Amino acid sequence: MASVVAQPHFACGLRTGVRNNLCFFDEQTVVFPSGNSCVCYDTAQRSQRFIPASQDSLRMRALAISANRRYLAVSEERGQRATITVFDLQHEQGRKRKVLTAGDVHAQQFPCMAFSPDSKYLIGQTGGPDGTLIFWLWEKQKVLATARTGTANAYVTQVSFSPHNNTQICVSGGGVLKLLRYSDGTLKQSAAPKVESVNFLCHAWVTEERVIAGTDGGRLLVFESGNLRREIHVAPQGQCDGQVEMKKIGDIKGGEGPRITAILSHSRGFACSLGPGTVCLFERNKEDGYRRSREIRIPADPHCNEQSPAPRQEVHTMCMSPAEQTLAVSTDRGQLYSFSLSPADINREEHFEFLSQSFHSKSITGVSVCIRKPLVATSSLDHSVRIWNYETKLLELYKEFQEEAHSVALHPTGLFILVGFSDKLRLMNLLIDDIRAIKEFSVHGCRECAFSHGGHLFAAVNGNVIHIYSVTSFENVLSLKGHNGKVRAVEWSRDDSRLVSCGMDGGVYEWNTQTGKRESESVLKSCSYTDVAFSSDCKSILAVGSDRTLKEIQDCQVLREVPADEVAHTAVTVSHSGRVVFTGTSSGTIRAVKYPLPIQKEWTVYQAHCEPVTKMVMTSDDQFLLSVSEDGCLLMWKLIDKEGRGLKSHRQIIHTEEILVTKSDLEEKAQNMLELKMRLEELQMENEYQLRLKDMNYNEKMKELSETFTQQIESLETMQQATKAEMEKHAREHQESSSEAAVKHAEELKDLGFSCSQKLIVEHERYQDLQREHRRMQEDYEERLRAAEESTSRSLEELTQLSEAKLQEKTQLLLQRQEESQQQAREFKEFLRQVEEDEARRSHDAQINFEKKLHGEKETNTNLRRETDLVTQKFHSLQRQMDDRSSDVNKLKQERQKLLGLIRSLECDIEDLKRQISGHEQTSNDKDQTIFSLKQKNQELEKFNFVLDSQLSELKEQTEPQQDDINEKKKHIHRLEVELVSIGKTNAQLRLSVSDLGLKLKTRDKEVHEGRLKGMKSSVDEDVQKTLRLQREYQEKAVNKLKSKLARSSEEHEKAYEKITKEKGTLIAEINELRKELCAARAQVKEHTARLAALKRSRRAAP
Repeated sequence: MASVVAQPHFACGLRTGVRNNLCFFDEQTVVFPSGNSCVCYDTAQRSQRFIPASQDSLRMRALAISANRRYLAVSEERGQRATITVFDLQHEQGRKRKVLTAGDVHAQQFPCMAFSPDSKYLIGQTGGPDGTLIFWLWEKQKVLATARTGTANAYVTQVSFSPHNNTQICVSGGGVLKLLRYSDGTLKQSAAPKVESVNFLCHAWVTEERVIAGTDGGRLLVFESGNLRREIHVAPQGQCDGQVEMKKIGDIKGGEGPRITAILSHSRGFACSLGPGTVCLFERNKEDGYRRSREIRIPADPHCNEQSPAPRQEVHTMCMSPAEQTLAVSTDRGQLYSFSLSPADINREEHFEFLSQSFHSKSITGVSVCIRKPLVATSSLDHSVRIWNYETKLLELYKEFQEEAHSVALHPTGLFILVGFSDKLRLMNLLIDDIRAIKEFSVHGCRECAFSHGGHLFAAVNGNVIHIYSVTSFENVLSLKGHNGKVRAVEWSRDDSRLVSCGMDGGVYEWNTQTGKRESESVLKSCSYTDVAFSSDCKSILAVGSDRTLKEIQDCQVLREVPADEVAHTAVTVSHSGRVVFTGTSSGTIRAVKYPLPIQKEWTVYQAHCEPVTKMVMTSDDQFLLSVSEDGCLLMWKLIDKEGRGLKSHRQIIHTEEILVTKSDLEEKAQNMLELKMRLEELQMENEYQLRLKDMNYNEKMKELSETFTQQIESLETMQQATKAEMEKHAREHQESSSEAAVKHAEELKDLGFSCSQKLIVEHERYQDLQREHRRMQEDYEERLRAAEESTSRSLEELTQLSEAKLQEKTQLLLQRQEESQQQAREFKEFLRQVEEDEARRSHDAQINFEKKLHGEKETNTNLRRETDLVTQKFHSLQRQMDDRSSDVNKLKQERQKLLGLIRSLECDIEDLKRQISGHEQTSNDKDQTIFSLKQKNQELEKFNFVLDSQLSELKEQTEPQQDDINEKKKHIHRLEVELVSIGKTNAQLRLSVSDLGLKLKTRDKEVHEGRLKGMKSSVDEDVQKTLRLQREYQEKAVNKLKSKLARSSEEHEKAYEKITKEKGTLIAEINELRKELCAARAQVKEHTARLAALKRSRRAAP
């Protein structure tokens, strides 16, 4: 195991192809994938922490962050299965919480996923045409429900929860947009508009019921409760601050606008991408529409020679900080941008800025460091060369060219750079803000180049030839020829006296740079070498290639080999201290192997990149390891020992700060400074003159204002004195009028007291009379009520006895039918199970409804008790309503009579239904007898067919009457089928009748309840209230009994219906058997006919 530990320090690059590859952790920290890890980047401190992917991860597909910003879900492909790993972001190292799998569902990938608003649930969509949506309770790793959402013609690309409901889900993609709801352990589709012809690229919830979706045709469609309602008409780019037209949908097809690839909802509205390089903000207005408030663009790149491709970048992901102060986006070219939405920056230009710095968008082909400066240079197939500072973690210089850059080498002083293009090799100066060419060399397709450690020479590869040039004279000093294949790597020794190279021909050659001769060689034609390096003492050579081994070569012999298992090494570098060797692999990992090389397989693996590592290099002080890959990412690794301390270097490196500046640039800057200085003096003089003018104007205005205010003060003082005199006058008049009014009111009060006493005496006498009348009416009412109760109880007892007798008869009949149908239970087992589930669900729903009603009744009773207390307290105010009491009592009696009549009519209806059911049972028995007779006839037909075998001579004559008999039986079977259909219709009508009766009963219950309320409100005396309560309880019990009887009768109807359905199925099965037997009989007839014909032919042929 290596004694040196590589710790990830900083990543420069964004991993594209990952869904939702940018999200905010807090106000200044973003999370994005880079290489084979997720990076938490603090934009204020410019620091990063890494969350590595799984070791067996083949590909990262999507990210999702929880609503509380604590958990991060990462979707990965692992061979034949896919997993989702949930990390805790609040933990310093991003502790892994749970690993979710698809359970019984076969899933090779999860292209999209999302957390619920309360962060308890997680949904993930599997890939492929048969995509399935999986609903997890992720903390328990439990799959709660699954639902198939994809078809052969529709695929899902985005899933999301409603921000206001944990159970409401939206899925969208190519030809599909659905709303699903999680209920009772299943995902049920609540809405699915017909959108087969529309390719939805993104969607977002803007309210609890509203979803806005963007299409590849540039359309913004508004769905409410899953139904397509409107379309947001977007004006041409550049027309901001205007009202956005909300129009109805005429035709969902069509649309030729720019692709809408991302939509983000926020508190004031939503943001969406409108074409390449453009993001528009929409704000909600009072008319439930949207106003286009801002348009933000990705600016042109000033470092590009031609028109910048930045505006052509498509926005891939958008996210907003928790306080909605910053908008960040990622693009399909692997760039990160941000824009401040703070009100303090409202007047700033509407352009994005780099979130950190510009990244490579394609494969990085070369990397190089220098000695005198903390700089690293990278070249890429995106036509750019970038100069980074690995200490400040900043991009120092950046320039794009017209050709692809295949290799790069940085001069040891850090002032020059060598870049290999497809047509030429260019030596360039590193200026303060530019990279400018000095000399061009005719080396075509230079894939490798390197400066010597002294900086006086450089080597450039042209196919299988290595050219060595002088930096001072630019002459070709040597041309090293010997390789039969393309040279893949070269490296200088410490004293620049030797050069080692490796190639695709399997050769590793060591050259003398003074004479150009080959000093040693090692050829293995079965191996195509990819990289080579000197050991720290330059006595041996380390090489890696396609044979999956790390070789140490010395004196033309392979000293040691370290196998690499299942992956091939693609790059190698050695620390200057000679303690460790780092190798890059084709899977993107980095391995640290201690030096001297071990005999056994012993190394440390680091998760680095997601594509093969192309190059690696160590800094001159052994503090940093720099690796680049085909994924376009530059990773900086901090090298420490096992105690966590930085490595000690034997070389003392002092970094310089000098830069190159050309004479023309200095003269131009001096001229610009002189012009700016003169302009500054002119502006100062002009400002002083303007200030003097403003002072004069302000003094004149102050004088005018002081005079005006003095006049106003004087006029206000005179008005105040006049107002004071008038107030004193009004006070005297008010005092005189109040004394006169007091005397008058005293006299009126005395007269009013005498009249009120007289009225009280009269009213008291009237009250005594009314009280006596009230007692008499109450006694009369109680007598009538007792008689009605006795008659009602007798009728209910008779009805109960009759119903119980009929119920026993039906029970016995049902037992008999059950014994007869036991033999047919296997055939209808599945059907019965489905019916039982439906009945259980209906009964559960009914139980919930009745519980809700019971709760409502209890609350109503509580309210009524309170109202009764209030009525008792307001007894004197209700005396005027005594005259209306007798009419209310009569109304109650009428209502009671109506209820009794309704009960009798319902009992008659129940009896009619029972008679109809018994009639249907009789019809079923007739059908059984008919089928039995048909079976007997079928047996006779079989006997008849047996007779046909012995009477071949008479078969032809008997065929025609038998065919007529078969036709008659067909007609008879058809009549039976028609009768079965009519029985089914009759059963449906019976169900409707039962449901109508239930509705009528509920209506009558409601009327009884309202009558009771009116009676209780109109009652005054406590005895009357008690009587009414008793009556209500009695009526409730009676109605409940009727309900239970109705429920039992409904159950009997359902059981009878099930029995008829079973018998219908039995009849159909028997009819099918008869049809099969008829077909077999016809086949036998044909066979016998053929045999008879053959027998006749054989007899004729016989001599």
